[in-house]
Amino acid sequence: MQLYGIPNCNTVKKARDWLTANGIAYEFHDFKKQGINSSLIEGWLKQMPWEKLVNRAGMTWRNLTDAEKSAIKDTKSAQDLMLTKSSVIKRPVLVKDGNIISLGFSEATYKELLL
Repeated sequence: MQLYGIPNCNTVKKARDWLTANGIAYEFHDFKKQGINSSLIEGWLKQMPWEKLVNRAGMTWRNLTDAEKSAIKDTKSAQDLMLTKSSVIKRPVLVKDGNIISLGFSEATYKELLL
């Protein structure tokens, strides 16, 4: 199981703490240090609409210009944005066997899925 995100994100910290406290093994993939590639994002976009993967409530999105925001209108433009600004991806992304099993963190969802 892989957990994708950035280590200083509070939501990612909560997910990591919960997984560790419950003895659930996972590999952490740090977007900032390890990057992200187009094939991974393409795979995610086949499982989840771009509107869910792009975190429009986060600071990265809010710091985009209006022109940059309005340019994100389809899967391709969202993919390009996620590749250039990985912090715009909703986090954490929890993946098992190549499939997204959770986006964001909810203790109730993690309990239901993993315990």
